[in-house]
Amino acid sequence: MKLIVGLGNPGKPHLNTLHNIGFAVVEALAKDLSASWTEFSQISQLSKLTALEATLLKPQTFMNQSGRSLAEIVSYFKVLPTDLWLVHDDLDLTAGELRISFDSSSAGHKGVQNIIDILGTQAFWRWRLGIGRPPTNMTAEDYVLTKPNADSKNILNASLARTVTLIKQALNQGIDSIPHSNSLKIK
Repeated sequence: MKLIVGLGNPGKPHLNTLHNIGFAVVEALAKDLSASWTEFSQISQLSKLTALEATLLKPQTFMNQSGRSLAEIVSYFKVLPTDLWLVHDDLDLTAGELRISFDSSSAGHKGVQNIIDILGTQAFWRWRLGIGRPPTNMTAEDYVLTKPNADSKNILNASLARTVTLIKQALNQGIDSIPHSNSLKIK
């Protein structure tokens, strides 16, 4: 079973922020496949994609504590790290860029670092969706909690839709069917 984890922050104040693009991808994937969400515990929401032998997860802890929810699910379902796919925002990629990588460091992403620390490995897949860098007058911490402006919203929506398509392809044909050795720019 593949476990596809969309990273984000729970609650209405964080809805549609740049940091929640991971949530947006798994929500769109569940909607596209007519799958419903259920509470697994107080810190996890799951959506089972039985036909694709996959489960979607939205941790209900805040981003920087994502590993707590993930560890609970990994243990319960006995998920191997190589079957774990994290979907999250990335400041180091331009808006609309998607990079798929395996066994890579957190590159400063605190949610990913928490997962690495708790699982004790970084040998999992990362679907990194670019959100671009903050303006010079804003910290990265403040920037990721903003909503995209009109220009970047269209680019991010196209990136989100393309990511959903690629995840479905990877589930059906294997992750090696996706050109993850290079970045995919979506404009």
